[in-house]
Amino acid sequence: MKVLRVSHSAVVSTWRERERQLRDRGVDVRLLSAQTWDEGGAVVPLVPGPGEAVRGARTVGSHPALFLYDPRPLWRALGEPWDVVDIHEEPFALATAQVLALSRLRSLLARRPTPPVVLYSAQNLTKRYPPPFRWLEAWALRTAAAVSVCNEEAGRICSAKGLRGRVEVIPLGVDPARFSPAPPRPGGMSASASLPADGPAGGAASGAAGGPQPRVVVGYAGRLAAHKGVDVLLRAVLADERLHLRVAGGGPAAPALRQAAAATPGRITFLGSLDEADLPDFYRGLDVLAVPSLDTPTWVEQFGRVAVEAMACGTPVVASRSGALPDVVGGAGLLVPPGDPVALGEALARVGTDRVLAARLREAGAARAATCSWPEVARRYHQMYSAITSAAPSAPAGQVAQVAAAPADPPEVVVVAYGSPELLRTALAPLVGHFTVTVVDNSSLPQVREVTEAAGGRYLDPGHNGGFGAGVNYALAHRQLPGNDVLLLNPDAVVLPADVDALHRALRVDPRAASAGPVQVGTDGSTARVRWPYPSPLGSWVDAAGLGRLRPVSDERSFVIGSLLLLRAEALAEVGGFDERFFLYAEETDWALRATRRGWRHVVVPQARAVHVGGGTSDNPQVRETHFHASQERYLRKHFGPGGWRLAQTAVVVGSAGRSLVLRGPSRDSARRRLRLYLHGPVRAELTLTGIRRAGDPA
Repeated sequence: MKVLRVSHSAVVSTWRERERQLRDRGVDVRLLSAQTWDEGGAVVPLVPGPGEAVRGARTVGSHPALFLYDPRPLWRALGEPWDVVDIHEEPFALATAQVLALSRLRSLLARRPTPPVVLYSAQNLTKRYPPPFRWLEAWALRTAAAVSVCNEEAGRICSAKGLRGRVEVIPLGVDPARFSPAPPRPGGMSASASLPADGPAGGAASGAAGGPQPRVVVGYAGRLAAHKGVDVLLRAVLADERLHLRVAGGGPAAPALRQAAAATPGRITFLGSLDEADLPDFYRGLDVLAVPSLDTPTWVEQFGRVAVEAMACGTPVVASRSGALPDVVGGAGLLVPPGDPVALGEALARVGTDRVLAARLREAGAARAATCSWPEVARRYHQMYSAITSAAPSAPAGQVAQVAAAPADPPEVVVVAYGSPELLRTALAPLVGHFTVTVVDNSSLPQVREVTEAAGGRYLDPGHNGGFGAGVNYALAHRQLPGNDVLLLNPDAVVLPADVDALHRALRVDPRAASAGPVQVGTDGSTARVRWPYPSPLGSWVDAAGLGRLRPVSDERSFVIGSLLLLRAEALAEVGGFDERFFLYAEETDWALRATRRGWRHVVVPQARAVHVGGGTSDNPQVRETHFHASQERYLRKHFGPGGWRLAQTAVVVGSAGRSLVLRGPSRDSARRRLRLYLHGPVRAELTLTGIRRAGDPA
């Protein structure tokens, strides 16, 4: 598996441990990062390690959402064939749009499929960005096969904003070799007993009554800013003489915090910003770490890496119930309301004085930190990549990877009929006695019932003609074999049992195949095209320019037409049924795209063959064309919004106008009909034709 990861933060060597661990798992992963980047106020240059597959690119801009890469290194990198392109930037970032656009253009020029894209998000507040960031975010989320998030709320927000791919909650990594407990000291001394002389005084503190009190060493590591709640922590510490605080970090709030701490000299020590190498010893020298982050209108804690680092070092954690901290800390630490110095002080004192509680938290913290180790993070990224590429992860040494076997239970055949009983009879004849058959009759004709029952099938009459998608859903709601795969068969298609068996075996051998279709031929022996790229505004312009043959087609970025299509039961359960707003056409395209965005794919099986007679939908070509293009409009509006539809509509109008000027004969007449249809609006034309307005159609 070849993976290209683009991440400006990979200038920090520690953050590249993910890629090192992925390479150890056999993934060929290459990195493209910024040449330099401002990390916490310090400019960090990219310094590759020996043999490390990472390249730097110049950047324009310094804000994580507002910068762009030098396009030349990106263009060269995207020229290689990748299984996955992982953009470790927020969906609304300019750099994300830049990589997506260059990847699409590269694939188009090379005439190969665009590789599936993975994005990253930590944004756990719902924000409506101004244009163009709102549009870029929507495009990126519609494009992504998966998004990795470091907290659950970020995943929910991505899904609510239009993501149809997978959401994988993967923590930020911690190096277990560096962040680990200190070896036990002789005599079982507490961690705070080994503090240097310039830190809090060792031993006991004198209480109000003059008696000794236990000393609890509290730590804070991070930026000194208002939203981090360090002022709340100071108030909690100053209210309890048992608490002594060590503060590691810098920031705009530092002067005010130092002034507040001056009232009680000796109990609060400011260490300034620590080198990364000094953090493990800092954590080990504490009785408890405080993470007092606050909720603000524009920011809440997105992960809280310091909490995981401290737990890995054997230090218990007390954190505020803010943002992602409850998920990160969970039962491995104590949680308090944000902004409450009394509750915070009580929790810190309790952890520092209750040895049983502290031991339990240390044990739980170690287990929680293990789930955030770099090897575990790499395993989960590998698992995500494998899911969206349908490539099973390599089996550990000594184990044999299991391959899904073809099932013993055959699929149930579902036919949605509208009149044409003789076509239906021809379609069912080869399958009699081999498969369970269900026929949904949208025409309510007695002849259709007779043909169905003569073939031993189950006849269903929904009582009205809701279209093909509604008919399929009606059959799924009344399945004879719940849990079995489903073969959708048009009445104008004929397939033999042996070809259905070949189709079924191929579907089941591929664990990520949601649907499978056969090769289709006409009655004259000509081969029909069964695989098509997903419609899109950009694709409409490519077609309008006469360059449709350049559009990339692959199992991961295309669908198989539904005149004869085998659907996997698990995919049906996950994706759901068909969208009934599509009366005829595009319902299988919509379903396939929803499945693709969840990590499924669609395959054509060369070993299976079917004959497509045609004409089962309508014998009026103008009616068929109106229904087809109305469904295209609904599809584009649904998945690309009104703006995406207008862009595609303009492309068809321009292309049809050009063809009507240069072509002659029937081709010119066809171009003119399509021009009139798109100028009027296909959905509006269908409304004129049928008098029926469908849910979600524009007013």
